[in-house]
Amino acid sequence: MMAKLKLKDYLFIASLLFGMFFGAGNLIFPVFLGQEAGNMVFIANLGFLVTAIGLPLLAVAAMGISSSDSVLDLARKSGDTFGYAFTIALYLVIGPLFAIPRLATTSYEVALAPYISDANQEIVLASFCIAFFVIAWFFSRTSSSALHYVAKFLNPLCLVALGILLTLSIVHPMGSVQDLPAQGVYQTKPFVTGFLGGYNTLDALAGLAFGIIVTSSIRKLGVTDPKGVATSTIKSGILTLVFMAFIYTLLSWLGATSVHVIPRSKNGGELLAQVSSHYLGTYGSILLSIIVTSACMTTAVGLITAFSETFATMFPKFSYAQYAVGSVTVSAIISMAGLSFVLEATTPVLMFIYPLAIVLILLSYLNAIYPLDQTVYKVTLSFTMLVALIDALAAMPTIIKSHASVSKVLEWSADNLPLMKLGLSWILPAVIGLTVGLTYSFISKKKS
Repeated sequence: MMAKLKLKDYLFIASLLFGMFFGAGNLIFPVFLGQEAGNMVFIANLGFLVTAIGLPLLAVAAMGISSSDSVLDLARKSGDTFGYAFTIALYLVIGPLFAIPRLATTSYEVALAPYISDANQEIVLASFCIAFFVIAWFFSRTSSSALHYVAKFLNPLCLVALGILLTLSIVHPMGSVQDLPAQGVYQTKPFVTGFLGGYNTLDALAGLAFGIIVTSSIRKLGVTDPKGVATSTIKSGILTLVFMAFIYTLLSWLGATSVHVIPRSKNGGELLAQVSSHYLGTYGSILLSIIVTSACMTTAVGLITAFSETFATMFPKFSYAQYAVGSVTVSAIISMAGLSFVLEATTPVLMFIYPLAIVLILLSYLNAIYPLDQTVYKVTLSFTMLVALIDALAAMPTIIKSHASVSKVLEWSADNLPLMKLGLSWILPAVIGLTVGLTYSFISKKKS
């Protein structure tokens, strides 16, 4: 008889999911969204929830539904070449090249940077990053220890600190959102703007990576049947979904109401620091440091674990422990360049890989309903990839975009690709690719 999870098991898996997903960016982006969205905050927040929560949980569940043992296993449905290329690219993006360094630099920017003189910023940043990654390595030196610390120790620390701040904001609100006009594009496109804002969390990409950790944890609890694993993943995901949606909504509302008391900030980190200081003064700064650093640490541990497990499986020449050391070393070096550098370098890569990840996730669900052959995957992802490459070019530095050939491509795309100006130009090509792939597959099967 197949084992069934108890409520405490579902809560454990939900806590694990929350801890791995909820990094500092998940605190900063909804707060800043609220400040900019004003009286359109709830519509904008709804769009944010779709990509910041909905897509990541679909990604985690896709690993269970597709019975895939890894991202490579899922991506190889489009062929070995795409499978390896996509998997390596995804883990480098959410791993040591971009996402992990961003966690350390974000922690520093929020917790320490405001109190350090310009002359000492570089040395303090370097020292902070080294300390951050030594601790992250300690927690993730074995995959089992990562699971233990994230779910049982770091999560409660982050939640208690965040709970104090949110409770104060509810008991003593800074104002109402009804009379606050929306800023910029939130005036005309609040839902779409919030939807695109959710991309910044990187969680849809991380969801594919975390899926193997979650499904592995469920199997260790005694559930081994693929259908049971998928069902258990979805149930735990729903618990996470409700809880994270609640927190995101409160954070965006907090950001909107803050305008009554706090001048508009340059970014969510600065705004969150000012809100904490408003409610708790010096203690607020300490509380914010605890919230941000613990949130970043939980996500860093999850990403280091996922990266190291995957590469140790794909390229077993090195062990999990060696990959863990390598990932924290590279992450520490890159993070010393600062948050601005990391964010600028990340954007073009994300614009290319994010649509591919979303389409791959959706194809896995369609495949569970109607089995797809490799042709459908290849054609759909190829169509998506062409437009994703254009989106990546549009996000490149000016020196690249100003090149004559690149400029012509971007001008033509802006005039001819639907939804290009909304940042969703990949949707129609993906649908066309799916239609072409299904049609070709159907005709081929009928002939044979």
